[in-house]
Amino acid sequence: MAEAAFAGAPALRMRPWLLRAVLAGLIAVACAVAMPRAALAQTYSFSTVAVEGTQRIEPGTVLSYAEIPRGQAISAGELNDAYQRVLGSGLFEQVEFVPQGGRLVIRVTEFPTINVVDFEGNRRIDDEALSAVVRSQSRRVYSPTVAEQDAAAITEAYSQAGRFAATVTPRIIRRSENRVDLVFEIVEGRVVENERISFVGNRNFSDRRLRQVLETKQAGLFRQLVQRDTFVADRIEFDKQLLRDFYLSRGYVDFEVLSVNSEITRRRDAFFITFNVREGQQFRFGEITTVSEIPEADAAEYEREIRIRSGGVYSPTLVDNTIARLETLALRQGLDFVRVEPRVSRNDRAQTLDIEFAIVRGPRIFVERIDIEGNVTTLDRVVRQRFRTVEGDPFNPREIRESAERIRALGYFSSAEVSAREGSSPEQVVVDVDVEEQPTGSLGFGLSYSVSSGAAFAVNFSESNFLGRGQTLAFALDTGTTNSNSRLTFIEPYFLGRDLRFSSNIFYRESSNDFSDYSTRTGGLSLGLEFPAGENSRLGFTVGARFDSLFDVDPASSPILIAEEDIGDRYMGLFGVTYSYDTRAGGLDPTRGVLLRFSNELYGGDASYLKSTIQAVAEAKVRNEEVTLRASFEGGAISVIDGQSRVTDRFFGSEMRGFEPRGIGPRDLDTAGEDPLGGNYFAVAKFEAEFPLGLPEEYGITGGLFLDVGTVWGLDDTDGAGGAGSVDDSLHLRAAAGFSVFWTTPLGPLRFNFSTPIEKLDYDKEQNFDLSVSTRF
Repeated sequence: MAEAAFAGAPALRMRPWLLRAVLAGLIAVACAVAMPRAALAQTYSFSTVAVEGTQRIEPGTVLSYAEIPRGQAISAGELNDAYQRVLGSGLFEQVEFVPQGGRLVIRVTEFPTINVVDFEGNRRIDDEALSAVVRSQSRRVYSPTVAEQDAAAITEAYSQAGRFAATVTPRIIRRSENRVDLVFEIVEGRVVENERISFVGNRNFSDRRLRQVLETKQAGLFRQLVQRDTFVADRIEFDKQLLRDFYLSRGYVDFEVLSVNSEITRRRDAFFITFNVREGQQFRFGEITTVSEIPEADAAEYEREIRIRSGGVYSPTLVDNTIARLETLALRQGLDFVRVEPRVSRNDRAQTLDIEFAIVRGPRIFVERIDIEGNVTTLDRVVRQRFRTVEGDPFNPREIRESAERIRALGYFSSAEVSAREGSSPEQVVVDVDVEEQPTGSLGFGLSYSVSSGAAFAVNFSESNFLGRGQTLAFALDTGTTNSNSRLTFIEPYFLGRDLRFSSNIFYRESSNDFSDYSTRTGGLSLGLEFPAGENSRLGFTVGARFDSLFDVDPASSPILIAEEDIGDRYMGLFGVTYSYDTRAGGLDPTRGVLLRFSNELYGGDASYLKSTIQAVAEAKVRNEEVTLRASFEGGAISVIDGQSRVTDRFFGSEMRGFEPRGIGPRDLDTAGEDPLGGNYFAVAKFEAEFPLGLPEEYGITGGLFLDVGTVWGLDDTDGAGGAGSVDDSLHLRAAAGFSVFWTTPLGPLRFNFSTPIEKLDYDKEQNFDLSVSTRF
């Protein structure tokens, strides 16, 4: 049947040469499969294992990595694993396993010792800073892996400095005795700057205004000096928090930073940063109520302490300040472990937030201790003084957060972190303070020249954390051809361990008559104490002594000046009182601020008089905070009790723009120089607006308009010592208007004033331009 089945099939025939080729292929495949199996099946057995080539490393260390048993069969794969373990130890540059029958020889070449670590090509980051980054050190074993990691760390350091194109290549130079020099060849590349910072989704605030909030800055004219205009990835997270705080303080409770896109150009020389934000709606305070869950606390009494009013823009700062005020009231009433919980009810239709301040009993948790770390120079007590909580007090999380802010505000630390953890029992906590110190001193030198006072040399020294005690020590010396001025200041901010600021000042000033009609000499000593009088106010008292002298008066000068010279040297004691109210730094409204300062100084001795001054400043930001409006008033009066005032005591109206420092006020018009005499009274009102000029924001240039109105008037004696001088000391208002250019530079904010008087007297001295350091808040 088999034959029948194949009867119809064609005959299968193969030529002899094709048959031989097929057989040869089958034999080759069989050999290829059989050989690896044979190799894998190969085994070794070593009775001895010898190590050759070690110098610093013990042979036993090599054997511990190899883990080769004696007299036992091991496969080729296991032998290879032993080889990999020795090589992977990182101790050897070369490893070789040589089987010699029943003996295995392990030959190694140790990594060399580093002779020196050097850096080449680095100019922006010095060797000392780079040495702190790398792990490779002299007299340690060289490791290629560690060297590559060091190169990556150096590259990261340059990235933090904005040089993303920097490349680092580790090289070794072989020396004798198995030593090498490790050299990091650095190509720094160019700084990668933030060419443009933009925002998407902002409707209520312009890009210009939001860029002012960020720590990251856009490259401008001084891109070689400003360090914050380089791209740092870690800084972006901080910027996101700054934006959130900015919007929250203005009532935008739903604000979000959706994403941040950082794109580098193809040439890797600039970044374009885009913040995608969602502002949400602005919310205002709705109904404000108080409820007490503690029988001892009267809700009505606590409600009278609340300063929030319905209809105002919502601000977390207002809420936090209210909580602090209510908890402080509870402490004054002797109630411990009292917490104030703000319960918020949201009304989306009216866009209001109703706040109910609930007075509740908090957990009975005490502060076990406060641990401070990282302060190398600063004493522990300087940090502890910023806590209103001490060991054994009830634990208040809000107070701990506020203490952290006060520590950061010292300016002594580049970073300050405060946290709480459970102590020795669940009823106790340990407060950990981790700080990192930064330089707190400065030393400066300067040269200057002016037509009125000639050349001058200045040196100043300031240390705000003297000997780590939190004290301020400052010295300034300014001496020139016609004037000299020196001052020594010492401040103890926590006198007697309390919030009592003690200060001492010693000063000496002298001027010659090379550019004026007389010379003066003034010196003195004052001691002061200042303490809080309220949430935003302080009260200070000053005692001291001073002397002054008027000499070398030009005989052709005013008889009034000649008569004052005849008085001779004067010695006086003083007692002063100062009150200040300032909401600029910690005010409830971030768009407004007020400063009020009153000062009275009573002098007694060779002359007796009361010198009073007042200053009031207000500022507001309008038009989505693009325009800043400022108004200020300054005034002063000298009330003579015994004797008469002197030119060294009186006011000259130097606060007014548009006029020379001694350009207004009473003058003796009968003298050739129309000598300025000053006045016992002055008053100046200033009004100004600051606004963008349309220039690129990175230039840091804005403009302003101003109007000053004021005058100086009043003398004790207009006739001098029997003379008949023609002196008009009546009250005559002056006024000047002009425009300003504000320029924010790395050297500080500069202000250029261009002004012209619009109301003046014929003998007033004009000054149409002045340059000064601008003070803004």
